[in-house]
Amino acid sequence: MTDRQRVAIVTGAARGIGAATAQRLAADGFAVAAVDLDAANCADTVAAIAATKGRAIAVGADVSDAAAVEAAVAHVAEHLGSPSVLVNNAGVLRDNLLFKMSDDDWDTVMSVHLRGAFLCSRAVQKYMVEQKYGRIVSLSSTSALGNRGQANYAAAKAGLQGFTKTLAIELGPFGITANAVAPGFIVTEMTAATAARVGVDFEAFQAARAAETPVRRVGRPEDVAHAISYLASEGAGFVTGQVIYVAGGPRG
Repeated sequence: MTDRQRVAIVTGAARGIGAATAQRLAADGFAVAAVDLDAANCADTVAAIAATKGRAIAVGADVSDAAAVEAAVAHVAEHLGSPSVLVNNAGVLRDNLLFKMSDDDWDTVMSVHLRGAFLCSRAVQKYMVEQKYGRIVSLSSTSALGNRGQANYAAAKAGLQGFTKTLAIELGPFGITANAVAPGFIVTEMTAATAARVGVDFEAFQAARAAETPVRRVGRPEDVAHAISYLASEGAGFVTGQVIYVAGGPRG
């Protein structure tokens, strides 16, 4: 089976890193299922792929809901074929200092990032085991190393690293790799929201982050998509259980 016949699922594919990744994998020859809470949110992503003669569908699912995830993956298998690549990208922010953080702030972030990756990985692994081939890539973050105001997000992203390494051990004998990509500062709607939360102009926020980054620029969604593209490729079969920091400098 060639890459061109393979199917990739990208969660949180409506915008930002998810949209860039969906488009990059389509360019790599994958049929792509763009998943978001509401399928309509992925219309632009699917249209961009279609404009380049790629094949894509939009799928609506709450990644923290087990039944919804199982139904979504079954839908993808029926309409595109058995998935052989999963990108666990769906995420939300509920930033706050610990003493201000609510139970819901904690639970929401854990549910989407960590439970979501678990449910999606569990749902796709059976298809991958049958094929004796698979690639699972989960989005961690430099925040996994600790970041003020993000106790929930940092814990979830650190958890994804342990989850990834365990999947690599368990699924490796079936030809399935599991890796994580940990972005640094990437220009997205989420980082714009962070700037707004701390009361800083987004352009000034980006300039400050660029100045402290060795390559002297901020990251773009396409930077992360390139790394995911490699890990999702057939040629990356001997790379598993790794966390690759896409952060413009050494981290981790």
